[in-house]
This record gives sequence, structure tokens and C-alpha cells, in this order.
Amino acid sequence: MDNYRDDTYGERIAGVYDDWYDECDEATLTTLNDLAQGGRVLELGIGTGRVALPLQQSGLRVEGIDSSPAMVDRLRGKPGGDMIPVVMGDFADVAVEGGFDLIYVLVNTFYGLLTQEEQLRCLRNVARHLNPQGSFVIEAFVPDLVRFTKHQNVKVDRISEDEVHLEVSRHDPVAQQVTAQQVVLTEQGIRLYPVKLRYAWPTELDLMARLAGLRLRHRWGDWRKGAFSADSTMHISVYGHARQG
Repeated sequence: MDNYRDDTYGERIAGVYDDWYDECDEATLTTLNDLAQGGRVLELGIGTGRVALPLQQSGLRVEGIDSSPAMVDRLRGKPGGDMIPVVMGDFADVAVEGGFDLIYVLVNTFYGLLTQEEQLRCLRNVARHLNPQGSFVIEAFVPDLVRFTKHQNVKVDRISEDEVHLEVSRHDPVAQQVTAQQVVLTEQGIRLYPVKLRYAWPTELDLMARLAGLRLRHRWGDWRKGAFSADSTMHISVYGHARQG
């Protein structure tokens, strides 16, 4: 994928994103609301507003950053979507004004920053915009490298009478990158939805956060604040300023 850009995923998947991914569950919204404490909120990679809109409807002041015009167009077409301020651009730059009580990046979106340098730059910029008692939340998968055979994997996601959904991926263990295509096969033809990720281990995230002046406050295995363990496939990590207890 030599021509892959930071907006490629969103531009390609915008038309089907809301069909493929369920609405935000109540546990996610409850936890984010609790962390926001009624303050100002920023979503990195706001997309179609799957999470931002219900948070806004609960009374929070939500803003967003996204690089994909197609995804933001979907947000704007939803009730209340035109009321959410959105900055277009690379969310690693966090090109917004002022401070926030909650900044969050969900569903592996942080991994869309494809180098460690970009991820660290994002964390440093988040720290600059996070209020003294504010929280920064990352939702991400725990890397599972055993699913790759010779650094490759083909997985069937869904099969119906009319469609087959495949995920075809390649793993670069040196760069910690996964290059993948979500492939949809129908009688009408083939559709491809490309994605590239640079995963990070939880301990690496913690180290980058420390370099940015943040520290880990909580790590849960789910949005109901279940324990994070060796069997966890995802994590919810909450960071705050290091000087805070």
C-alpha cells in the first residue's frame, strides 16, 4: 500500500462504517461521562460520531479531530452532528485551542499513527491540552502475534447468503505494523477496505506516556472496569498528568 495516507481508511470505509459497527454501548458512555466530570471533551479520530454524539446528547461539550472528510460528512448528516466542532487534520498534532477535561481515542484508532515517533508526538500534544486533573483514554487491542503464520493471516469474519467478509493481513514485526485489507465478496463484485496499524504493547504505551509527562491511572480489561489480565484481548488505559496523585 504505497499510496496509503492517514485519511485512506476513513475515506474508503465511511459509506459502510455505521452499518458494520454497532452503536456505542452504555458501559462505554457511562465510563467516559464519569471521567469527563461534566467538562470539555475531545475525541481523536471522531469519525461518524458513533461515540461523540451520544456523549453530546448527555450534556457534554464534545469536540473532535479527524483526517477523513467522508467520515465527518457522515457525522454532519446526523442529528446534532453539525453542532460538534471538528478540526480536520492529523490527530497526532492535536491542533485545537485550550484545555480539555477528557481526551479519548477509541477502537484501536491510536494505532493508526504508523510510527513510534508519531505516537509519542500525539501523547506529548495531548499532555499540552489536558487539564491538570484531566484524563486521557486509549482503547486498544492487546497484540496477539500467534494469529500470524509466517507473518500472514487470512480470516473469515462473516458469511451470509449474499456476502463473504474476509480479513487478509501481513505483519511486520520489526516496524510493529499490520497491513490489512477487509475484503467483501458479493455477486456484484469485490470491495476492498485497506487499513494499516502500528500496534504498541501496553508497557510501551506506558513508557511513551511517561516521556510525554503522563502516568497510568487505571487499566481495565473492559468498559465495565473489569480487571486487566494476561487473558485480556483489549485494554482501556487512563492516563493523567504525572504530577497528580
